[in-house]
Amino acid sequence: MALAWLRTRQTQYTAYASVYILVVLAVLVAANFLANRYDKSYDSTANKQFSLSDQTIKVVKGLKSDVQLTYFGAQTDFRGARDTLDRYASLSPKLHVTYIDPERKPQVAKAAGFRSDSALIVESGARRESAKSLSEEEITGALIRSLKSDERTVCVLSAAGEHSIDDSDSGGYSLFKQVLERDNYKVRTETLRPAAPAESKSLAIGQAPAAASSEVPKSCTVLVIAGPKSDYPVPIVNALKTYVEAGGRVLFLLDTPLRLGEAEPPSDNSDLLKLLADWGVTANKDLALDLSGVGQLFRLGPEVPFIVGYESHPITEPLRRVPTAYPLSRSLDTQSGSKATLSKLVATTEASVATTSISARGAVDPTKGKRGPLTLAVAGTLSGSPQGRFVVLGTSRAAQNSIAGSRPLGNRDLMVNIVNWLSSDEDLISIRPKSPEDRPLNMTTRRLTATFWLSVVVFPFAVIAFGLITWWRRR
Repeated sequence: MALAWLRTRQTQYTAYASVYILVVLAVLVAANFLANRYDKSYDSTANKQFSLSDQTIKVVKGLKSDVQLTYFGAQTDFRGARDTLDRYASLSPKLHVTYIDPERKPQVAKAAGFRSDSALIVESGARRESAKSLSEEEITGALIRSLKSDERTVCVLSAAGEHSIDDSDSGGYSLFKQVLERDNYKVRTETLRPAAPAESKSLAIGQAPAAASSEVPKSCTVLVIAGPKSDYPVPIVNALKTYVEAGGRVLFLLDTPLRLGEAEPPSDNSDLLKLLADWGVTANKDLALDLSGVGQLFRLGPEVPFIVGYESHPITEPLRRVPTAYPLSRSLDTQSGSKATLSKLVATTEASVATTSISARGAVDPTKGKRGPLTLAVAGTLSGSPQGRFVVLGTSRAAQNSIAGSRPLGNRDLMVNIVNWLSSDEDLISIRPKSPEDRPLNMTTRRLTATFWLSVVVFPFAVIAFGLITWWRRR
């Protein structure tokens, strides 16, 4: 009797349905478990709008103590905020996120540090920093500021017509300053006053400067020399020498002294070049030309070397295949000696040449000159305790707004990585968050007409026609 019941169709159907339900439930449970345990997503947008940058991942995964993120907003906005903040929280168990509605819980919001001009508060120990918006740039910047308690100052020298950090024009350095401040650097202009002319002539390279006003302040963590147009007096060169050899950190951005068109070329600055040569770096009086043609894809001429591959160094390691450009750069030669250990950072391919012959109209002969590869950037470490560090680039235009603000190029990351290495903040060296890219859809009258006919007429009638043909064939 029991065997007959088991063989009935209803019993078999019930068994199949039960097994099917159990299998579906098991798959759903496993999928939810794996989704909670391994939170993975794929960002198919061209600019990786929904992916966190390398710097954010590096900073959050490297947390050594608990960090609290507190979001303030209407409860209806919590879901949108979670899209961003949950990506942060999934990187480290030490990062915690709290959502507070200031209107519903004003006392709780006040105790948590709510401010009307801040969307997010980041707390790390006793430090509290705010982010004005939920953009990755703001959140990661606030996170870095909360973790870096020591004061670090980048001083940009102003003594011989250098680029200005407050200049927002294409040739200014305002974007460079902005990104440095997001990494919790204080950026200021430093003016060194040389000794009197009579005293300057009597000094030789290597002698201590006579005037105390020529000394680089000890408060400068990194000193930036951004393309001097005239010669530095000997006391200032002596001050740079004393500063670096005593453990200071300097970024030298030099331009070619060749005349390019009608613009007045910068001075040779021979005393400064002698100092660099004493450390093993020779800045050649030439112009590097990239003849590979790769830069033409970005509408760059041969006078703007376009680099994709880099030498092995902590500064360039995160860049991988990120391109950078070096407009009107001079080439550098290196010779490691007893004073400094040198590492090449950026070099052109063999399809390049360093020319010294430029006509009055700016024309060059690419067949004449030193053949590549050409070194465009060098990093050096001086022997001694404490160890001084310096980086030399063959152009100051690599950090100006028109190049640093270009989306396809990684010059912004390269320049800030250099400052990170100089200040011994290697943990910050990475690819930084990029601002959201605005891609408007421009529709002309012709495109609007074509879209209307395709969506309203062609596609619907095609579906109807396909259905009629299928019905006719079956009949």
